[in-house]
Amino acid sequence: MKKAKYIGLLFIIASLAGCDKKLELTNPNNQTADLYWKTEDQASAGVIAIYNSLILDGTYKRMSVLLTDGRGDDMKGDSPWGDLDQVSNFTIPTTSAPVQWIWGAYYQLIYRANQVFASVPPIDMDAALKSRLLGQAYFLRGLAYFKLATFYKIVPVITTVPASQKDYYASTSSEDSLWMQVISDFQKATDMLPVSYANVTGPDNGQIGRATKGAAVGMLGKAYLYRKQWQAAADQFKLLINGPELNIYSLVPNFRDNFKSTNENNSESLFEVQFADPNTVGGTIGNYGGEPVAAWEQTCSVGHTYAMDGFGYSDFLPTRWIYDEFKTENTTGGNLDPRLLQTIASYEPGISEQAYFQPWRNPITSIYPRKYTYDGIPGYTNENNGIENSGINYRVLRYSDILMMYAEALNELGQTAAAYPYIQQVRDRALLPDLAATKPGMSQQQMRDQIGHERALEFAIEGQRINDIIRWGWLYDAAKLAELKTHDAEFSTWTPGKEYLPIPQTELDVNPNLKPNPAN
Repeated sequence: MKKAKYIGLLFIIASLAGCDKKLELTNPNNQTADLYWKTEDQASAGVIAIYNSLILDGTYKRMSVLLTDGRGDDMKGDSPWGDLDQVSNFTIPTTSAPVQWIWGAYYQLIYRANQVFASVPPIDMDAALKSRLLGQAYFLRGLAYFKLATFYKIVPVITTVPASQKDYYASTSSEDSLWMQVISDFQKATDMLPVSYANVTGPDNGQIGRATKGAAVGMLGKAYLYRKQWQAAADQFKLLINGPELNIYSLVPNFRDNFKSTNENNSESLFEVQFADPNTVGGTIGNYGGEPVAAWEQTCSVGHTYAMDGFGYSDFLPTRWIYDEFKTENTTGGNLDPRLLQTIASYEPGISEQAYFQPWRNPITSIYPRKYTYDGIPGYTNENNGIENSGINYRVLRYSDILMMYAEALNELGQTAAAYPYIQQVRDRALLPDLAATKPGMSQQQMRDQIGHERALEFAIEGQRINDIIRWGWLYDAAKLAELKTHDAEFSTWTPGKEYLPIPQTELDVNPNLKPNPAN
């Protein structure tokens, strides 16, 4: 929706109670909720406000990405900001500001979605548009709870707008209840969302970037996979691979196109968060949080945070292990896996001796992230130097992930031989040999290890690795934990439970019904 900025609207809710019943405070400059939700336009703006929460510092602008990548064995901390390094080595305290920002931003999204559920159904408006709006709200709330589940493990599940002060203190839900909510929201979204907005009638006609049925089916399958409901997961992925309605996705030929500001919302993308250069959409105020205003930017600062020394903060670095992992297998032509230099900036004599279209200026032994930076994008020789206004969309779900997850589900269902072709589709783009020829007849466990390797290379620096490590149980397997420590020394300071972010201390202090999680 780059043509229609996410900013849109932030709802102002009337105070539920005052200190003095004789004093009634109403801001005449702001509409209250009971006066606002009346028209189709207001319903549409209300859903745009939910999307707005995706571009905050606590979500995809920065911290949600950084605090996921940093905990994997593919990235390590390299920041003077202690919070970032502490997240990366699993010693983050409960008082960390970024941990609080993530919590607050996702619950803001949930609150806005709950407002839509409470207020849009009674509005007299086009029924098809209403269904699409509610479907988007379900998808976005499902995504928020999915992220909260992977960050914190157990959190309160809130599905209604607080009616009184006693509702402010939500109780912690069980892990099973939390995931049931994720699955329920995605299920509802699949039933209500269109395959695309190209032919719908209404204000959303032709808009790119809104949640679609394919995005909901993909995230539903991913949620099932994370809960080890293998058949249910496979059923969803199959709809996207060869279903009659949703087999519209395909891998783009150029892997790097998935992480640049060009060729966005392409055939491989099921859902991505829409960012834009302020020169394109305007804006002079950073979208870090607070009340959105017309001058807000719609930018992402991940690119500047990851950019190499001299071009950005270089707050995180790829591990030497993930760099070496790319070199364990050459292409059919005897060359490097092309994803290496599309993922990592490294000095390769005779192959890659530049960065940001300039001669390599750092130690030739140093390696840096290239995904989601402007390194290698024509026209951006020094775009990130000193500024934080990346317009690169963040890809939340790609078709290559669908293929790899389908292969994993098949393997877990005992159909190991059937998993090969779906892995090979991803390998083919990287020009890698036929896995069925190089490693025929793998056992289920061997295939699990192979999928671990394949996912590490395909999704490095994409906020996937730590979630894979957690759901595969590697941290509680002595041999796998020892292996992780060789990949990234930061795992040497991991202790049980610390794979998650702690529940923010500020929340525990004010909510007596909130329980600590294993990281507290």
